[in-house]
Amino acid sequence: MPPMNGAIMEHDGFSACELFGKGYSYTYDDVILHPGHIYFGAHEVSLATRVTRNIELQIPIVSSPMDTVTEAEMAVAMSSTARGFTSACVTDTGALGGRLLGMVTTRDVDFVNDRHTPLSEVMTRDLVTAPEGTDRAGAMALLLESKKGKLPLVNADGELVALATRAHFKAMRGLPPQGAPALSPDGRPRVGAAVGTREDDKARVAKLYDEGGVDAVILDSSQGDSTFQLCMLSHIKRAHPELEVICGNVVTGAQARRLIEAGADGLRVGMGSGSICTTQEVCAVGRGQATAVYHVSRVAREYGVPIIADGGIQNSGHITKALALGASVVMCGSMFAGTAEAPGEYFTYQGQRVKKYRGMGSLEAMSKGSDTRYHSDTQALKIAQGVSGVVKDKGSVRRTVPFLCQAVRQGFQDLGGKDMADVRRLLVEGSLRMETRSAAAQAEGGVHDMLAYEKKPW
Repeated sequence: MPPMNGAIMEHDGFSACELFGKGYSYTYDDVILHPGHIYFGAHEVSLATRVTRNIELQIPIVSSPMDTVTEAEMAVAMSSTARGFTSACVTDTGALGGRLLGMVTTRDVDFVNDRHTPLSEVMTRDLVTAPEGTDRAGAMALLLESKKGKLPLVNADGELVALATRAHFKAMRGLPPQGAPALSPDGRPRVGAAVGTREDDKARVAKLYDEGGVDAVILDSSQGDSTFQLCMLSHIKRAHPELEVICGNVVTGAQARRLIEAGADGLRVGMGSGSICTTQEVCAVGRGQATAVYHVSRVAREYGVPIIADGGIQNSGHITKALALGASVVMCGSMFAGTAEAPGEYFTYQGQRVKKYRGMGSLEAMSKGSDTRYHSDTQALKIAQGVSGVVKDKGSVRRTVPFLCQAVRQGFQDLGGKDMADVRRLLVEGSLRMETRSAAAQAEGGVHDMLAYEKKPW
């Protein structure tokens, strides 16, 4: 149990209100959080959160809408634990919930040259199935006993409700448990898309909503407190009232209040804090990300609007700090660039396997059309607010994300918070204590005094 309210408690350090009211702009590395009282296990920590007023997520991590980070493959990987599929169940309706008729695997179609061959001619009909409600252990036992690779789960009427696979169980060994995917009320994965604020973006939003089934759009701008964004927000709320709109980017409470009162369902926070962003250097405008997250969240909390901490995330500790300072979700760009699911092909640079990664404010990205987000597409002279480069191969986000989440759960445990609401309570009441770190303290907090070492986060 947490300490009783009547208990005498010694507080050193500072509350967030005290620390971020001193006139300094802090990054995540500048701040260190003090431990709280542990009265639960890390496995009991829930990371469920909201990304907008009405959209819930099981984990507080999303990928950045950058053209070298997120396209279809990344979106699929982030929405669920789906892997590359080598089979398909066949039902009488062609959908989940229909009566199971058979299954088609790669073995059934490897040597079929005519791709117009009906599935009924090649599918396997004699299937080993399990009843609805079979747990993980039971499904694994049936797969082992039958020596099959796939196990459809059916209800009493023979209708398909799920599919268990040997490959999935093998892949999950050694990984922390993953949460269920975020689903809409009709059972499909939640989908979000980034759009601009130009006139032709209105038609894009309509198409995304009517044909793409998106649940939310992000108005993608480096500086979101503008008449352009307010006009687009007003249009979307009139034309598509059920569509959630995330506005930004912002870094101050005043910006946040203006957009929220105009109807924003979520905010994206950060300006100049990304690893490939040069806005603060070129334009002298922005804010340290830890300070920005705290002050924007303080205002957004008044309205019950979640915020996304976008930029500056380099490790799991930064995610914990962002969430502890008021963010509901963090957005990862550089951390997910270079993964197997990120767009682009791997190539070799200076002996390392790499992929391209570029800021949306880089000259290269602007030449591909991103300059509309800076409203500089009509200007002859383009001013870069980002760079282009390469990042090394980082493997799959299907391994990265579960371990990041587990590290954050352990961070929450150390803070003494069992879930997002608990950590938010600690922040607001001032029980979450913190202080800034000197350069020497930051060095001490990392690996040091080693002749040689290999750093593996998991």
